[in-house]
Amino acid sequence: MACLYTIDAYADDSETLPHILDEALDEVDRIDRLMSHYKTDSPLSRINREAATSPVTVEPELFDFITESILYSRESDGAFDITVGPLMKVWGFFRGDGRLASGHDVEDARSLVGSQHIILDAEHRTIRFDRPGVELDLGGIAKGYAVDRAVSLLRARHVAAALVSAGGSTIYGLGVPPTHNGWMVAIQDPTDSRKSAREVELKDRALSVAGSSEKFFEVHGVRYSHIMDPRTGRPVQGVLSVAVITETGTQGDALDDAFFVLGPVGSRNYLQRLEGVEAFFFIPDVEKAWTMIHEKR
Repeated sequence: MACLYTIDAYADDSETLPHILDEALDEVDRIDRLMSHYKTDSPLSRINREAATSPVTVEPELFDFITESILYSRESDGAFDITVGPLMKVWGFFRGDGRLASGHDVEDARSLVGSQHIILDAEHRTIRFDRPGVELDLGGIAKGYAVDRAVSLLRARHVAAALVSAGGSTIYGLGVPPTHNGWMVAIQDPTDSRKSAREVELKDRALSVAGSSEKFFEVHGVRYSHIMDPRTGRPVQGVLSVAVITETGTQGDALDDAFFVLGPVGSRNYLQRLEGVEAFFFIPDVEKAWTMIHEKR
């Protein structure tokens, strides 16, 4: 997952709680082994190696998750897309800090991006690609799913309250901590990591944040972030960060990237179709570094 997972939790039985938290973190490791495209022996890597040649039979959990991820891609008109991997590579963000891509390389990569290249067979639970070079990258959504799985385990073990964080970019507040109405969580200032831009309260809700400061490079004063617009093949410009509050970490991980790509205006129609979702857009501002736009369904 390329980040540190942490859990703060409260429960009646202080002796068993540490063991329960170990179970939850083991569940995160399991998801990483299942969905990592960096681990060559993962089931996801096997799909990427073989699906362009022949249909690959996939275990139910991974098949269902890929199906759900493709649904987010279609609902966002391609702003979120799990086939973005070729673009990440030509822009140097796969195992690297980024580099300027040529127009020819971008166009070649774009021809491999899009959910239309993934052929699902629900009856036989197989996945096939329609051409060589297509690959799946679940990095934009798997962290949130791992958070959700950890939360589900904590609920099943009757943990009263917990805050589960995937590197601070996806956070779920389960229940409420003692003497509080919810978990108070800070959204990082998009231009200064030492500051917070806003606090939000989570109670059985997730906060997910996509930001351009996480990984980027600059050329001639222009910043190129790791968040790609799959439709243009280029890093998104004009947005510093997006934070969303949703029912699940999975949904939050998909939506923060989609909203980042679409921007505050382009996101409004999509947002109106989503029940109970809040979005905070942090936009560059010459006079005061950034301006926040809050949109709520």
